[in-house]
Amino acid sequence: MTTAWATFWWIVLPYLAMATFVVGHVWRWRYDQFGWTSRSTQLQERRGLKWGAPLFHYGTFAAIAGHVMGVLIPARWTTKIGISPHVYHLFAASAGLLAAILVIGGMAVLAARRVFAPRVRATTTPVDWVALILLGIVAVLGIVTTAINAPLEHEYRETISLWFRGLFNANPDVSAALRAPLIFQIHSVAAWALLMVWPFTRLVHAWSYPVWYLWRPYIVYRAKRATSPNEPGTGGRKWRKIGVPY
Repeated sequence: MTTAWATFWWIVLPYLAMATFVVGHVWRWRYDQFGWTSRSTQLQERRGLKWGAPLFHYGTFAAIAGHVMGVLIPARWTTKIGISPHVYHLFAASAGLLAAILVIGGMAVLAARRVFAPRVRATTTPVDWVALILLGIVAVLGIVTTAINAPLEHEYRETISLWFRGLFNANPDVSAALRAPLIFQIHSVAAWALLMVWPFTRLVHAWSYPVWYLWRPYIVYRAKRATSPNEPGTGGRKWRKIGVPY
């Protein structure tokens, strides 16, 4: 029997987060297209961004790929192609730790820029801090979850994964989610919280892909060098009479 709190955390909250995620993006695109941007701070500070942004983005891509493999792909599929549960968990733990280290390292650099670079700090809004804090919580919980599960080899593909896949056919298995260790449950709830605020932050730029670059015309660049006029008295910084054309 599931309690009212279990129903809220594992049924109400996920569907509320997904609805907010979809409706929020539609609203943002409809009423705030000029704000649909990453609001890059490269002009304010470049050195930290040069290292922090690639670490964070590459680590995030790897983490997303790992979650897709672990949450959406059933265990019987990997077993069918000859990957044993032990080998799978060994690969998931090593790759997950590497991805989490990259994400946390990149976030540390990006957060340091916003704290210690005055020009970057001046362009940071409260919602930016909310998104950064939630991202940090999810990333730290992810690395803790991976580290704890490395020796235990908890088969989350039979607990959290079953519940998550059930959300998309309107049959979430709450009991499966409750069988997972507490750290897995907290990590999942934190991810839903991040998903709810996503449409209202600069994270929306993740969906902006320059696909139109595939068919746009070429841009022709021509050199334009300033040349001094041939008329006397008008070259360089010399004075010339006002009203006299070059």
